[in-house]
Amino acid sequence: MLVRAPEGIGFTEYGKTLLTHAKLVLKQLEHAQSDLERMRGRVEGRLSVGVTPWLTMTFLAETVLRFRERMPDVRLELYEALMAVAQPLLRDGSMDFALGHVQPGSGAQEFAFEPLLRYDTSVMVRAGHPRERAKSVHDLLDCDWVLNSSADGQASLVDNLFTRHGAQIDERRIVRAQSVAMLQTMLEQAGMCTWCPTILAAVPPFGERMRVLSLKETFEPSELGIVTRRSSTLGDAARCFIDCLLQTIRRHARSARKEDLALFRTLTLLI
Repeated sequence: MLVRAPEGIGFTEYGKTLLTHAKLVLKQLEHAQSDLERMRGRVEGRLSVGVTPWLTMTFLAETVLRFRERMPDVRLELYEALMAVAQPLLRDGSMDFALGHVQPGSGAQEFAFEPLLRYDTSVMVRAGHPRERAKSVHDLLDCDWVLNSSADGQASLVDNLFTRHGAQIDERRIVRAQSVAMLQTMLEQAGMCTWCPTILAAVPPFGERMRVLSLKETFEPSELGIVTRRSSTLGDAARCFIDCLLQTIRRHARSARKEDLALFRTLTLLI
């Protein structure tokens, strides 16, 4: 299970596999302990949630305030859940669940997905970009792109964005960014193109500096939902957090405020 190396003791492949399962068992025991404490009248424990960036910019703050009112004793940990970052944490039990989407690839079999929202996607560039008036993805093939995907999800992303529209991109032009700050920096300072949720165009300060391109190609909507490890169970705190999120989204969906109407032009609630 262990192997000696110049830098110290490490795990063999067998040891790493056993360690992953041990972490999962400990996490399930922690959930069980939290549920027992709740039954005794004490709601304690911790909750680790991954949240996709556009959800962070729109509904997260209100969701957290609702959750803190209902479960003030639960220690909450939040991650920026671009899925390439979230998947390893879900896999070893460090993260209870993520609010995001599962890209085609190995993750589709490894993780369970319950859709909550459907959202539109668009190609975007920074304001003042030389190709700001481009009308086709074919006009952008000589541009550099910054995209977010897991390693096993890039083929599907390239197919959705280029191949099915008869366009062939040199994949050396694609930079994969696993941080929204890096992605925005590449857009604004390096003049790259991206493909992302259209809702970001309605969210300051991101939207104020970005432009949605009016391309002749249309892209299939994506779905955001609850991503969990298959066969795992969500504890009371996780279910409460999800309920708080849905309450928040439904309140904004019913709102007549200009800002909320702009958000829901590109969103559809699925439950």
